[in-house]
Amino acid sequence: MATKEQVGKVISNKMDKTIVVAVENRVSHPRYNKIIVKTKKYKAHDQDNSCNIGDIVKITETRPLSKTKTWRLSDTIRKVNKSNIKLETN
Repeated sequence: MATKEQVGKVISNKMDKTIVVAVENRVSHPRYNKIIVKTKKYKAHDQDNSCNIGDIVKITETRPLSKTKTWRLSDTIRKVNKSNIKLETN
């Protein structure tokens, strides 16, 4: 069986050696034919803590590494500039 791969955006890197990747899936509504964007979040293993928020990455399915982590980082497609990141203030 082939291993599954997903491409998504890093939305969190606050855990040690773990990133949260949001993968968007665009589907057509069965009745109204409007394109709907569905987002799913995956926790992935990042051995070197090399990813930052906003990076576009490729993740690959692997054996269970913890209770919720069954994906690992396979490739970084695009790094984001740290100067362009806006911090949210409340």
